[in-house]
Amino acid sequence: MDAPEIDPARLAAVISPLRRTLLSAARASAHLPEIPDAQVEILRALPRGVVRSPGELAESLGLGRSTVSNLLTAMQERGLVLRRAVSGDGRRVEVTATPKALRLFERFDDSSAALIAAASAELNSDDRAALAAALPVLERLRDALDEQRRDTASRITTHSPRKEA
Repeated sequence: MDAPEIDPARLAAVISPLRRTLLSAARASAHLPEIPDAQVEILRALPRGVVRSPGELAESLGLGRSTVSNLLTAMQERGLVLRRAVSGDGRRVEVTATPKALRLFERFDDSSAALIAAASAELNSDDRAALAAALPVLERLRDALDEQRRDTASRITTHSPRKEA
């Protein structure tokens, strides 16, 4: 028997609203402040003990350096990240999440997990089994999409036309 065809448009139409719904519900249930999705992704890239440069964050998240710089400025003003000059090189900057941000992110993750547990408990056992079986596939799909994004970014960077002087 052939594997069923995937409806990419339907999958994309489910994933994006599912993510937004989970973010909104987690914020509400844990009484968390409104933190824009892009800032949440930066915090996800800065787990406890991780130090990264703004350029590394931009590359790993597929965002422009100026976008990351603006996000970091807003996050620093809210006490979510610390930026400090690299010792011996005043031009380079290191970024870490603050203890406040790590506590908020932990509450967000705990709330998200509890919401998913409660919602999935309402599914029948076949649906729960299908969802459990889909998790590794969704992780591989995420990784494949990230690899495609990186390959595309690399091709754009290495093949960008230069203006003649």
